[in-house]
Amino acid sequence: MSALTAGTFPEAAVRERARVGAAAAFPAVADYGRALFGAPSAEPTGDELDAARLVPPVFVPERLEKLIDLAREPLHGDVELGTEVGGFTSPLPLYLSAFGSTQVASADLGQAASAQAGALGVPMVIGENVVPVNGYGRLDGGGGRSLLGRISAYARAVPDGVGGVVVQQSTEDADAEVWNLVYSDPSARPLLDSGRLGFELKVGQGAKPGLGGLTVVDAADADRLSGQFAVEHVFGAGSGRALRCASPGTFTEEILRQQIRLMRNNFPRARVWVKLPPGRDVAVAAAVAWEAGADAVTVDGAEGGSGWAPTSFLSGVGLPLAECLRRIAGPAGCLLASGRVWEGSRAAKCLAAGARAVGLGRAALIAVDEDPVAGLTRLVECLSLELRLLISALGKYRVSALTPDDLWSPTGWAVPARAAVGTVTG
Repeated sequence: MSALTAGTFPEAAVRERARVGAAAAFPAVADYGRALFGAPSAEPTGDELDAARLVPPVFVPERLEKLIDLAREPLHGDVELGTEVGGFTSPLPLYLSAFGSTQVASADLGQAASAQAGALGVPMVIGENVVPVNGYGRLDGGGGRSLLGRISAYARAVPDGVGGVVVQQSTEDADAEVWNLVYSDPSARPLLDSGRLGFELKVGQGAKPGLGGLTVVDAADADRLSGQFAVEHVFGAGSGRALRCASPGTFTEEILRQQIRLMRNNFPRARVWVKLPPGRDVAVAAAVAWEAGADAVTVDGAEGGSGWAPTSFLSGVGLPLAECLRRIAGPAGCLLASGRVWEGSRAAKCLAAGARAVGLGRAALIAVDEDPVAGLTRLVECLSLELRLLISALGKYRVSALTPDDLWSPTGWAVPARAAVGTVTG
């Protein structure tokens, strides 16, 4: 398979997990009894979450409680990973992050990821601009690359009582009335009637905070989309490619409140999610969203995002995910986090720092590229085993029992004072 990612994302490790599943959580089994293992000789590279460590205690009273409850010593298999994710029941503290209209996500990978996420029973977010770029489609017909094509693949696979589909809407999607289309579509009624449909207001995203969606399109698509999007021919006339630019949207505290209230009034049976960029006032924005009635707030760290963005943004704009979680310490509602999540330790660190669940974005696309039938399933199988082992090592047996006390960071995991609504922190 060809590489899908650029930069430092561990694509090879994700592909191995998509191939072999839980076995990839361990050193090569052929080396067992032949090699000596221990901590790596060098400090881990990466961001603060990578450098942080989970720190099990000596005394584990919750393990004693579990022992008494089970009448035996508890094992990692006794860890309960099920949780509520933005109003949906999920067997795991995971969700499938938003894939938009970019070519990688729009091809068969989007439907393959949808089908596997459905079979796993974890919630799935469908990203912005799918309708303007690829069309709406019909649920009963599959719809190819369309929005309802992805919903259809998920709905056919998801077991009763778990999971959910969240449809993201950007400024351009609002012009296309995407939420109205989905909410009123008879084919979406089973999801709506079972409480498994939601809408996500996109305020921003991790890789390019302050920017709207940027997509490279061919000449024919540039002409077709020029009436709705800004299209700039920055790559030269001979390239046959153009840059499609979407509006980032304009928000104040009051505009965000009113948008959420409008969503709740217009779509009373749908869950309301809000996606925030890694801005310096992210804690204030999250508080506003929860006060206005959002079922979940999603925050991308600057590490998050799978789409096209200027390299200056990728390398130097936005707060890292660790800092976002620190600033939103003690969340007042369901906090969801994404940004370079691909294995259990990073997921557990996010959960300990206050997230209810973590999103798989690039890792999910890589996994389904490696194996469109079971790659994501195997990746999640490996991550789930790691989570159970890690949470059990901390002497705990529920995801919700994790706290910042379970974390150590070389820079300290001090939590700043909570900013009041209307206050911007630097």
